[in-house]
Parts: sequence; C-alpha cells; structure tokens
Amino acid sequence: MRELGTGILLENKYPGVRLGAVVTSDGLLLIDSPIRIEDGREWLAALGPRGRARYLAALDYHPDRVLGARGLDLPIVAHDGTRQVMSNWSDTFKGNTAPIGAEADRLKRITGVRRAIPELTFSHEMLIHLGDEEIHLRHRPGPTPASIWVEVPSHRVIFIGDTVSVAEPPYLGEADLEAWQDTLEGLRQRTLRKVTLISARDGVVRAEDVAAMVRFLRKIHGRLERLAAKGLPVEAAAGPARSLLEGFRVPASRRDQALLRLQTGLVRLYGRVYRNAG
Repeated sequence: MRELGTGILLENKYPGVRLGAVVTSDGLLLIDSPIRIEDGREWLAALGPRGRARYLAALDYHPDRVLGARGLDLPIVAHDGTRQVMSNWSDTFKGNTAPIGAEADRLKRITGVRRAIPELTFSHEMLIHLGDEEIHLRHRPGPTPASIWVEVPSHRVIFIGDTVSVAEPPYLGEADLEAWQDTLEGLRQRTLRKVTLISARDGVVRAEDVAAMVRFLRKIHGRLERLAAKGLPVEAAAGPARSLLEGFRVPASRRDQALLRLQTGLVRLYGRVYRNAG
C-alpha cells in the first residue's frame, strides 16, 4: 500500500484496477473494489487501522471495478448511468461468455451481482462530508457515459478512473469519444503541477500522459471515420488494433489480452457510433 501525503492511500496488488482510499477523521471513502470477494475483505482488513470504511465510490460500471463490491457491504456511490446499466445485468456473471479483455473475463461464474448495484447516485455532482474533508464526485463522461471523478481538494488529488491509460489501451466499447476528448482538453488547461492525477489502471499520471491520451483518441476517431467513409463492415474495425497497440509498452505476457480489449472495443464503438452515421 502506498500513501500520498497524509490521508490518500493507493493499492496496486489486486488485478483489475488500482484501488484508492481517502482517510478522514470520520472514516474512509473507498474508490473502486477488487474483483474477488476475498481480496475485498483483505483490502478492508488492511485499511482497518486507518478507520472504518463508510462509502465505496464506483468510477463507472466496468466489471473490473464493480463486481467485487457485492461482497463489501458498503453504501455504493456512482453516477445515475452506472445504476441504470447495472440494473439491467443478470444476477449471475460469466466472464468467458463475452470477453472484452478485462480481468473479469477470467471469472467463470459469480452470483449476487445485484448486491453491487449502487444505491446512492447523482447526475452532475455530489459532495460528501466525512470528518473534516469535503470530497467532490463529478460526472466526467468519456470512457463510459457514466464515468465520474473523485476530487479531494484539500490534498489536491483527483481520481480520474479510465480517463487516462498509460501502460495499456483502455476498453473503448462504451466510449463517448467527443465527451472524452472534451474532458481531456479541460484537464490539460488546469494547472496540473498543483494537482495529482490518479488513473485507475496506472496510478499517478503526468501532463504528458494526458497529452498522449488526447493523441490516441484522435487516432481512433480518424481511423474509424475512414472505415465508415468506405462503408466497411463492423468486423473491419478490428484491423487497426495492432498498429494502435504499438503506442503502448505492453509486456509480452499481457499483449494478447490488451489486443483483444482493443479489437473488441473498436468493433463495438464502430458499430455503435460510426457504421451508420449519416
């Protein structure tokens, strides 16, 4: 476990996403959850000396970050859209049914998914008071229409979810590229030297990582627009994935998974947004 200053904790030992916790005098706000219930219990036990966990914020509805919440017995806070999407899920999840290159694909069969549906939701922003901390949850669409950030002004820390990915490409199947680029451009205009950005996949990220993400999304948009202009079928959207992957330093052991994630996301994004546009 890593501590950023006093009161911001990061954990990267569990597969899927980097976990966060905001420590206050009146308990903890957790950010995302491990996939496996036993890992979630271990995470809670490790946090025990810091205080009682009070809330869990889910930064969107990606299965890597929400499925494990079913075992934490905490009030779950998320965007209205996350609740809407998850309410349509089956109570049983089978990861190998429709793999998307997520860590959750490895799960054979889990039940009780409905226990992970958020009960505290908002549309634009929410303010949580915990002890002497004001914690801001804000809607920041892009990776999904329901993506949110958790901002801790007193620590100048923002948990930005999948808004920026450094080591591996993100899943694009639920993306709103226009909103995502707007979000990133807004982020570039802030004084980043005074704010610590925490990515859900990579931990602390820098201004140059934000700029690289902008360029990557522009490439995606350009490639898919060209395919649509030629009237190519949905399956053709997987074609650019290998060249796009070259922009990431993916370890050989994870390359197949990262490629599947990118191919699957491109195909779904193309079919959903570009194929029948105009």
